Amino acid sequence: MNARNLFVFSLMILAAVGLGSLLIGNPLGLLRQILVTAAVIGIIYFIYRKWFSGRRTGNNNEQRAFVKAAKMSKKRHKRKPASKPQVSNVSKKRPVRKKSSANLTVIEGKKSKKNNRASF
Repeated sequence: MNARNLFVFSLMILAAVGLGSLLIGNPLGLLRQILVTAAVIGIIYFIYRKWFSGRRTGNNNEQRAFVKAAKMSKKRHKRKPASKPQVSNVSKKRPVRKKSSANLTVIEGKKSKKNNRASF
């Protein structure tokens, strides 16, 4: 193990020992400490969402209008066109392929002539 993994592992062991001793010695104190920590995190999250997150999105009315327009756009694009009568596969005609107008020529090779590789 390298030094970082050893440090993290020993820190986790110390945390587990401390949590176990606190649970055995003072379970209500542990519960109170967990609740206070959760409440502080909740308050900080609420403050962040209320003030900092709201300022980036702009005007609330503009945001609502944008969401409404996006929903209408999705509905418009989801509409299926008028259904066409179904035609069976047998009666469907395959499109005729247009022949390529490329002029291809054959180049004669020298297959019958052997190379003397020893002379190279």
